[in-house]
Amino acid sequence: MSTPIDLDSYFRRIGYHGDRGATLATLRALHLHHAMAIAYENLNPLLRWPVRLDLASLEHKLIYEGRGGYCYEHNLLFMAVLQALGFRVTGLAARVLWNRPENLVTPRTHMVLLVHMGDASYVSDVGFGGQTLTGPLGLEADLEQVTPHEPYRLAKAGADLALQARICGEWRSLCRFDLQPQHEPDYELANWYVSTHPESHFVTTLMAARPTADRRYVLRDNELTVHHSSGVTERRTFTRALDLRRVLEHDLGIRLPDTADLETTLRRIVARQ
Repeated sequence: MSTPIDLDSYFRRIGYHGDRGATLATLRALHLHHAMAIAYENLNPLLRWPVRLDLASLEHKLIYEGRGGYCYEHNLLFMAVLQALGFRVTGLAARVLWNRPENLVTPRTHMVLLVHMGDASYVSDVGFGGQTLTGPLGLEADLEQVTPHEPYRLAKAGADLALQARICGEWRSLCRFDLQPQHEPDYELANWYVSTHPESHFVTTLMAARPTADRRYVLRDNELTVHHSSGVTERRTFTRALDLRRVLEHDLGIRLPDTADLETTLRRIVARQ
């Protein structure tokens, strides 16, 4: 990505007014602000619109249009921001394990970042849906680490590392990855697959999520789940497209595209449930 990123607009988008030095404190602050400001959502593939990964398209969609995106969009944008600030960042690929058997071999369809600072490295991921990290993790195996939300750890999984969150006292795996660097063509290929394959859940299922300071909002088709930091979980089911639109706009914080395609899709989602 050789085009300079519009840092000022990005910082306004995520509500960040802090230091811009390439420090761990900056990384932590940006990670949290990004995760809480820019929603995870898959409206483009759901509407059969292309998902473009060049920096200009990412800026236009996630910054200027007030939209969100999924892992490649979030993490490629975040990578460009960090690099512009002087961080050294490596893109990685991961196999998603969330709500799947631990030994299942899944394709490498998720993106993770490795941020290097001196002799230390930190795992960063601002695009994992309802369980998105809200702070970076030190690259240390089997060490419970505090984040602004749940505790996480990087557990040894053979030659790989499994990113895990402790939820209700149980360690649950989000994804598994190694440290082999990935490049733009790798992400373009995986992005094309998940955004166009007729059986991809990004094409068939509405998904959106965003954490706030004290809760996580997770939308899957017409069901909204709100996980409070107190441990309380609420669930709401919507039967009208209008209510679904309001949730996407107000709870998820997405500036929705003004298109008849979206209205038709939202009506189809509530009708089929």
